Amino acid sequence: MSGAHKSFLERTARQRIADLLDNDSFSEILPPAERHFSPHLPVLGQPVAFDDGIVIGSGLLSGAKVLIAAQEPAFMGGSVGEIHGAKLTGLLERAVQQRPAAVLLLLDTGGVRLHEANAGLIAISEIQRAVFEVRHAGIPVIVLIGGSNGCYGGIGIVAKCCDHMIISEEGRLSVSGPEVIEAAKGVEEFDARDRALVWRTMGGKHRYLMGDADLIVPDDIAAFRDAAISLLGASRPLTLESITQEHQALQNRMQRFSACADATQIWQELGVTDAKNVPLAEIPEFLEMSAHVRREEHA
Repeated sequence: MSGAHKSFLERTARQRIADLLDNDSFSEILPPAERHFSPHLPVLGQPVAFDDGIVIGSGLLSGAKVLIAAQEPAFMGGSVGEIHGAKLTGLLERAVQQRPAAVLLLLDTGGVRLHEANAGLIAISEIQRAVFEVRHAGIPVIVLIGGSNGCYGGIGIVAKCCDHMIISEEGRLSVSGPEVIEAAKGVEEFDARDRALVWRTMGGKHRYLMGDADLIVPDDIAAFRDAAISLLGASRPLTLESITQEHQALQNRMQRFSACADATQIWQELGVTDAKNVPLAEIPEFLEMSAHVRREEHA
């Protein structure tokens, strides 16, 4: 990779991997030349991609061996189908055997591919189980979110099952997407066209303040790389006690913020001064504004 600024948001899956890892260290598994694509899409008259929208392989990050997967945002919104999910599950199973310094997941998806609903849902459960097996083996699984599709659906759940999350201000994380919420609850409940509302509710800054993301970085692949390097080898325990604590924290969150009608009210409750200025703040200013929140709420 070079020192020039490169937007994570604007790059393809292969470009992100090439710029994130050490120069020329990436070796792809099941590349497009091997033509592993969805068996369901041709039946429905839909186009296919010979990598089924996900790139997997191994490489070096600051000299340490890592396994890596990146969802291609331009193919069906990074959606998860049967082959897509099988490639990701296989990579995670390989990690248990090879014991790399980390598994990096560059997630950029709207969730399950609706054309392959059942197969996609099964794939999500297989991915989730494989993530737990990698974590149980003491290998950190690090999620990077900063793409145009955000991280939604079942993969949004998978993301929160991993050891660490790095997100940019442009990144978004949720289970249901804005359009899904609007369709289910009505525009009065959530206006999916209100982009400021979407980012206040699901965006990187909100996820960082809530403790869902470990690190927030600018939309710069070099910043994502530095953040990932800082987390190499840093696994978190996956025990009954740790899971129980996470469930209790979620319950406490529900009770504490259930009366808040907007994210800015949550930020005020957390003690962020000038909460209304959070969306406008550059990342260095935002980190300064939120430092005491992270220290007091999520240490």
